Amino acid sequence: MTATVLKKQFSDFEVNQSQTPKNSSFEQLEQLLKGLHVGAARFAELSLDERISLADSMQQGYLNVANAMVKAECNHKGLPLDTPAEAEAWALGPTFVIRHLRLIKESLQALRDEGNTKIGKVGRTIDKRLSVNVFPANAIDGILYKDVTIDVHMQADVTEDKLETQRAKFYKQPDHNGRVVLVLGAGNLAAIPAMDVLTKMFNEGKACILKMNPVNAYIGPYIEEAFCEAIVKGFLAVVYGGVEESQYLTQHELVDEVHITGSDKTYNNIVWGPEGSERAERMARNNPVYTKEITSELGCVTPVIVVPGPYTEKELAFQAEDIISAFTMNASFMCCVPVSLVTSKGWQQRDDFLNQMAEIIKTVPTREAYYPGAKERWHALTDDREDVAIIGEEKGDNMPWAMIKSLSPDADEEIYTNEPFCSVLAETTLDTNNTIVFIERAVEFVNKKLWGSLTANLIVHPKSMKDPKIAEAIERAITRLKYGVVTINGLNGMSFVSGVAPWGAHPGSTSTNIQSGQGWVHNSVMLDGIEKAVMWWPLTSFPKPAWHPSHKTGHKLMRKLTELERNASWTKVPGVVFTAMQG
Repeated sequence: MTATVLKKQFSDFEVNQSQTPKNSSFEQLEQLLKGLHVGAARFAELSLDERISLADSMQQGYLNVANAMVKAECNHKGLPLDTPAEAEAWALGPTFVIRHLRLIKESLQALRDEGNTKIGKVGRTIDKRLSVNVFPANAIDGILYKDVTIDVHMQADVTEDKLETQRAKFYKQPDHNGRVVLVLGAGNLAAIPAMDVLTKMFNEGKACILKMNPVNAYIGPYIEEAFCEAIVKGFLAVVYGGVEESQYLTQHELVDEVHITGSDKTYNNIVWGPEGSERAERMARNNPVYTKEITSELGCVTPVIVVPGPYTEKELAFQAEDIISAFTMNASFMCCVPVSLVTSKGWQQRDDFLNQMAEIIKTVPTREAYYPGAKERWHALTDDREDVAIIGEEKGDNMPWAMIKSLSPDADEEIYTNEPFCSVLAETTLDTNNTIVFIERAVEFVNKKLWGSLTANLIVHPKSMKDPKIAEAIERAITRLKYGVVTINGLNGMSFVSGVAPWGAHPGSTSTNIQSGQGWVHNSVMLDGIEKAVMWWPLTSFPKPAWHPSHKTGHKLMRKLTELERNASWTKVPGVVFTAMQG
């Protein structure tokens, strides 16, 4: 497909943004659930060829609405069109949904032709678990994301035989003959509701009713248009509403299970009932009010552990911008946003690193705090503090960036126990000059003190890894971190958008202490028995990553990458590389 045709497709669909979708009535929900109940049985029996055709239709639909969806996202979040800021709307909207659908099609084709999904090299971790390479997913990934890898660490009981037989297990040994999943969509990113639905439909063979979050309900019509074939055939419905509609759906007899991307508070309200003494008693007795299966992704107080090392000024500057780019992305309304920077008090470059972060953040315009409660959370964390630096001004709906310095790991800090979901980043210092001791204490601190089990970051210099003792300490730290996604030296969000990697919380949580949730999404190679995904980046990279605030052509790059991701076309690679080089 030519770029000209794609550009035409990108402009074919428009939605009247002056009209917010109305809440779905209970009568509408009832009728849709009845249709999905029938459609779920038919969907469970689809052949692989029929599923491939459906996925292709859904991908084509997303290509058709992509440009209009990006315009709507920019309008909603105050991002100027035709500027580098527009890149965020592509990356967090259509681009990687289109990639995800391509990867799903490739896995279904492999199942049809070879009897299993394709994975990379299988190895062993330092604690002898199986490790499966899933990224790069192809040679083009290897070029565009040079030296970036993702390995999935499997749980201890997964053998090589289980790895083969249990992968894509729905297609080998179906465990149901039709189920309806209620997907309670996230309100912060346009891509999340769609990718959650795709996981449930194609990994697990289930029909879905997607209830859009009121915060981004405006995205719903684009999803409806893009996935219209699945909707017409009775495999998917998209609905709208707030708490009352969510309660109606969760309790409905035709809903077999629920998936949430949101907060642990929503999860606890559903499973254990309203907060109070009765909930506490039910939790103590392990007697939930809601017993249907629930999978979930519920956020995180995301740490970044900076391991002292022989960094050059250029390397420090690169990593400082990488952290700030992740912190400021989507106005900090993401579950993988850096929240807790963990440093060593004895690290001689610490002040230089913090100063570089402060200088970079000054170049990033403040953002509209569009997510409910953000202003209140921001003030609760920053007011009446002497250790906080405020960058920018509070003007209208725009909130400043805030950086809190030198917290004690022993302190009782609100930012340790609750995800801020606003533009506040806090540094905690550990009092040691020994690198290995620092690594061990940092892991203990984030595991025991910080709320959440979703994703954690490490920064470590490659020269440090040449010391066998430090290398072993890092490898053991990776296995000890109680997080579902561990990233070294780069953006953890790339694991989310990779499509091939599983995204979810560490599997150690329980319903009475849910932390960041249970279950996995994305995971297009359909692995089973996952413990965590581990992503490695080089310490610096060239060209500059498109998400860095100083990148000048990110919006043009994301448009070209979207064209490439449709079918991983080699003809698109030169244009992507050339545009990236201009950044």
